[in-house]
Amino acid sequence: MMRDANAFMKDEYNELVKNGFDWKIRILQGPSAPVCNVDGKEVIMLCSNNYLNLSNHPRIINAAKEILDTHGAGSGSVRAIAGTMDIHIQAEKELAKFKGTESALIYQTGFAVNAGLIPQLVGKGDVIISDELNHGSIIDGVRLTKADRMVFAHNDMGECEKVLHEADKKGYRRILVITDAVFSMDGDIAQMDKIVKLAAEVGAMTYVDDAHGEGVIGPGGRGIGAHYGIEGKIDVEMGTFSKAYGVVGGLAAGSQDLYNFALNKSRTWLLSGSHPPQVAAAQLEAIRVLEEEPQHVKNLWDNTNYFKKELVGMGFDCGHSESPITPVICGESHLAKKLSDRMYEEGIFALPIVFPMVARDKARIRTMMNAGLTREHLDKALAAFEKLGKELKII
Repeated sequence: MMRDANAFMKDEYNELVKNGFDWKIRILQGPSAPVCNVDGKEVIMLCSNNYLNLSNHPRIINAAKEILDTHGAGSGSVRAIAGTMDIHIQAEKELAKFKGTESALIYQTGFAVNAGLIPQLVGKGDVIISDELNHGSIIDGVRLTKADRMVFAHNDMGECEKVLHEADKKGYRRILVITDAVFSMDGDIAQMDKIVKLAAEVGAMTYVDDAHGEGVIGPGGRGIGAHYGIEGKIDVEMGTFSKAYGVVGGLAAGSQDLYNFALNKSRTWLLSGSHPPQVAAAQLEAIRVLEEEPQHVKNLWDNTNYFKKELVGMGFDCGHSESPITPVICGESHLAKKLSDRMYEEGIFALPIVFPMVARDKARIRTMMNAGLTREHLDKALAAFEKLGKELKII
């Protein structure tokens, strides 16, 4: 039988384009800043995860530059063999102190934490209980396990409790409850205090993906644990340095037992090259900036509250956002893409999010706030949203 081995790629891509589900990549020419150059055009950035604008902070940039002279450009190995440098350990110790946990382990990326740690925590004879809107990296991590899966309706604590007790009655060896902290498409926040309490009733582990909460929510940006005053009570606080910290890398914070377990069992950590020293130095300095300069988190929330209030006042559907992620829900995918294109023409860079990342009828522009934006920047963006929202009959 003769086959065209690669024909499916073109066919499936063309189907994505037809339905408006494809990605069109725009090129950032220069730093990710509040005002930046994208495809040769100066635009206000409204779709970066660089919440605190720390990727442009002089202290963090200088820390990365200076360590090149003392530690070189790369580690030369995986962390477990010859790739752990003193700067990696310093960053982990400072992170644990910042998070209020016994220990913290830094991975190459946030995705690597979920893909490498979840499959080691549970296996055959265990069960994972997951929020239905959890991030794709959680879903992929769950798929790599041999554990059974149960799902509860999004942020529904009544159903979470029901599913937990069903799992308990079935006598599973281990129960793992896993959720996003700040949900990346809608901007709402998990009721982690209640989840921790419910899990404790049946002896379940808790795992939270705090990628969009790190540096953003809780006093000083210390994340979901600090947000609810339950520091050290979540079994695994997973997060990332690639968003509010302005660098790159994943993290798992918790007990010393978790650190020892993950270090020895998590293959994405064991089998991937360690961060170059300049990345680790930037991570360490980013944590110190958060500890010493609270104005960045304050500015982020001042901007967020103003921007969200104005959008809702114009009549846009922004869902149930409680965070600097504010969706502008358009409905149909082509409409969201049209709004994004027109916003770019007006000097605003804000990308559409379409199926399968959100439901087919919930395509949106996902705006991400930045602490470095001025009121003038925000007003320009709001004026464009109002003008184009009326033009496209969204409001």
